[in-house]
Amino acid sequence: MASLGEIREERIKKLETLKEKGLNPYPARTSRTHNISEVLDNFENTKEVILSGRLMSLRSFGGSIFSDLNDGSGKIQVYLKKDELTEKFDLFELYIDIGDFVEVTGSPFITKKGEKSILVSDWKILTKSLRPLPEKWHGLTDPETKFRQRYLDLLLNPELREMFAKKALFWQTTRDFMTNRGFLEVETPTLEITTGGAEATPFTTHHEDYDIDVYLRISVGELWQKRLMSAGFAKTFEIGKIYRNEGSSPDHLQEFTNMEFYWAYADYRNGMDLTKELFKEIAIKVFGKTKFETRGHKFDLGGKWEELDYVETVKKITGIDVLTASDKEMTSKLIELGVEYAGLNRERLTDSLWKHCRKQVNGPAFLINHPKIVSPLSKEHPDNPELTERFQAILAGSELANGYSELNDPIEQKRRFETQKELLDAGDEVAMMSDEEFVEMLEHGMPPTCGFGFGERLFAFLVDKPIRETQMFPLMKPKD
Repeated sequence: MASLGEIREERIKKLETLKEKGLNPYPARTSRTHNISEVLDNFENTKEVILSGRLMSLRSFGGSIFSDLNDGSGKIQVYLKKDELTEKFDLFELYIDIGDFVEVTGSPFITKKGEKSILVSDWKILTKSLRPLPEKWHGLTDPETKFRQRYLDLLLNPELREMFAKKALFWQTTRDFMTNRGFLEVETPTLEITTGGAEATPFTTHHEDYDIDVYLRISVGELWQKRLMSAGFAKTFEIGKIYRNEGSSPDHLQEFTNMEFYWAYADYRNGMDLTKELFKEIAIKVFGKTKFETRGHKFDLGGKWEELDYVETVKKITGIDVLTASDKEMTSKLIELGVEYAGLNRERLTDSLWKHCRKQVNGPAFLINHPKIVSPLSKEHPDNPELTERFQAILAGSELANGYSELNDPIEQKRRFETQKELLDAGDEVAMMSDEEFVEMLEHGMPPTCGFGFGERLFAFLVDKPIRETQMFPLMKPKD
């Protein structure tokens, strides 16, 4: 079997020969009249056509060549006969390879085996490939190669292409859902002087013109969209990239897409109702079902959503009351449970205990009544000042959406920012940065508002794949 280097050298020779014979192997234009799916859908009524695409196979039988042509819309067999093409048949047979892009002119016909095909009367080279495609039946098998040469994996794997079509529909369904309910799509900055809207480690870069360090955003414009509420907008949303300089896992990456909406004169209860509607619509329109099985859990997005009290759930599973237990008691329980946790401050201890408990929740469920210490941007619960009006959508043992009755008391917000700053100064890298200009906006006044966000991790859960596999081109380390 020829090596990759030998195959490449042979194809370069074919390339040069095509040039010598007056054929441009990389023309800018094609005279295509139809895409393949159009021909297949209206085959009986189609006469002569010009098609363009990549050759996915070649089968030579004396004076005949059969090939599968793929243009991204579909695949069709093309048939070349030596007695009809004469010299151009020989050129094709000698210098065209699997993986090349060609234009074919011909007439539709059905073979004796009943296969829709094109009898070729002329052809033209569009792109000469210098490297072979992976073997058809096995494709790419090495996981790193599959990501590094994603274009080949997508070319050879129709199920993978279908997943990304679903992902596009996932976001389009979300966009349509929001706009149909009167939300205005907006764009907010991705470079920020202070990060806000989440607790995460940001990526830092330098702004040469201003000579200042800035951060890639860690939320989809939460503090900006709240400014729009103050500006008089009633409903806004944004779908966009966010960046978190943290570890990777089957459920976490450093760059991913999220959606956030902000809804003036609404509270977290309104947000919960809208979330149920949105998730159900995504399930039906994208997947054609509401029942899913993923990560060892089963749930029905069309069924009843349970409400879980944060404090009571942790207490029931671990025996720890996160409002009254000492830091020492919480630390001892985490050690006893074998839970890895970062940091020793109370916020991290509380969050780590809950993360242990959530693994037992199938969902769909809403986690509510979060302690104030883990919810620096959420409005205080009217019945208990230690809790907040916050909700998280729990599916398959994980938090897949987050919403609040947004805090709009500027004095309380400033106090909570100061608490977060103390944590940040003490070494908690994911604590929230203070934003004095945001507090200034609140002093001008922001109406009661519900804020909510979820990301492409929901899609990864619904297709039951690690989030890395649901990104077209996940970040790869450079080759050594």
